[in-house]
Parts: sequence; structure tokens; C-alpha cells
Amino acid sequence: MMAEECIYNLITKEEVKPPKPPMYTSQFKENVKAELKAKDGSYKTMGPAKVEVPTTQDFLKKREKEPKLLAKKEFKYPDDERRRPEVPNKDDRPLMGLKTTKDFIKTNAVENIMSIPRKAEKNFVDTKGGDKQPLEPSGLEPKYVQKKEYGKTPGYLVKRSHELQKAQEEYNEYISEHFRRGAMQQLSEDERQVILHGLKQNWEEIHHQYQGLSMVVDTVPKKNRKERLETEMKQLERDIESIEKHHVIYLSN
Repeated sequence: MMAEECIYNLITKEEVKPPKPPMYTSQFKENVKAELKAKDGSYKTMGPAKVEVPTTQDFLKKREKEPKLLAKKEFKYPDDERRRPEVPNKDDRPLMGLKTTKDFIKTNAVENIMSIPRKAEKNFVDTKGGDKQPLEPSGLEPKYVQKKEYGKTPGYLVKRSHELQKAQEEYNEYISEHFRRGAMQQLSEDERQVILHGLKQNWEEIHHQYQGLSMVVDTVPKKNRKERLETEMKQLERDIESIEKHHVIYLSN
């Protein structure tokens, strides 16, 4: 609704500004000032640094800041303990007059009699020049056929076979008990073949319909029909696989 016209509205009115609210003052202002005053001057770097002045005896000397090497140590080869002694000098005189009561002939004979003969290495020559190669890693010598357990059924397979046989016997007892009660009946082989043939014939018919679909699936009905045919074919394939896998089928009454 528009305001009514009045001559007094043409008079300029003085703009009245609303009073400003009081300025916000934090309650932590005094604490901040105290902390700032306590830390004041800790970061100033103007003026001479307050460090200990070196004495006249601690002046910088020549080569004082160069890296110092470790103390020299006597060098030894890694096989120093196994090395033979050095050849004696020509001026060194050997010890004279040393005698021993050891019979080297008998000692050598006893050591050879008691020693175990070294096993001959099996090698084969592959070139006319006589180059030898070890026979064992080459694969030319039969190795596994000479083992004691070669040709025998492993123990874990024998154990597994016994477990399967025991489970089959328990299952047969369970089926026999249900046969005696009349709660189950076995599907004959002729009936099984008839069912299997019917399933395969149904799969062929659905597969023929599936092949007759258009290549372009651009509508919802076409998409739904294709998915329905694929689902039926997969279900028939599972049923056919199950019946072909189990030759003995029982039906519960």
C-alpha cells in the first residue's frame, strides 16, 4: 500500500544514526599483555652478543680446524693367521741336534689303514677334448627311481582314501536305513536318462529362441526377454551337470 501524499514529506529530515554498540573487549586481554611483557626482549638481536670472550691463550692456531685422521694401526691381512711363515734369511742358522723318536713309516701306514677311502666322483665327458662335468646335477643319472618310497602311494593319499571309503560306508548305511523305512526311493537308470534327455531338449529349444533374437537390444521388452532366456539356459545347464555327475539319485517321499 503506497503512503499518502503530504507536503511535509518534501522537507529534508536530519538523518539520525543509531548509537554504536560498545567495543568488544576480551576477558583474556590482561593475561595476554602480561605474557607478552614477560617474553619481551627474548628475540632481540641488536647490539653485541652476550657470549664468553676467548682468552689470549685460546687463539686460533694453524691447521686447527682441519679434520684429524685416526691413529695409525698395524695392517693385517684377513688370512694372516693361515699364511705360511716367511722364508728364513740366509744368515739364520737352523737349530742343530734335534732328534725325534717318532717312526714316520709306521705312523704313515697306520694313518692310511685307518683312513676312510675317498669316494670317487661321478663325472661325464661331453667333448672330445676331455672336458669333465659332474654327473649328479646333469640329470643323466636316475636319482628318484632309486629311492625306497619310489612307486609307492604317499601316506596322505592312503589316509584320504580310507576317510572317503569310511564316509561312503556311513552314507550307504544311512540310505539303507531310509529304504527300510520306505522314506526314500532310488531313481532308476532309465528314468534318469529320460530326465536328462528332456533337460537337454529344453535347452536346445531355448537356445534356438536365443539365437533368433535381434542383434540390437534397444527396447526394454527385448532386454527382458534376453535376460529371461539366459537365466533359463543357465539353470538348465546346472541341472544337466548335476544329473550327469551323480549316477545314483534318491527321491524322498
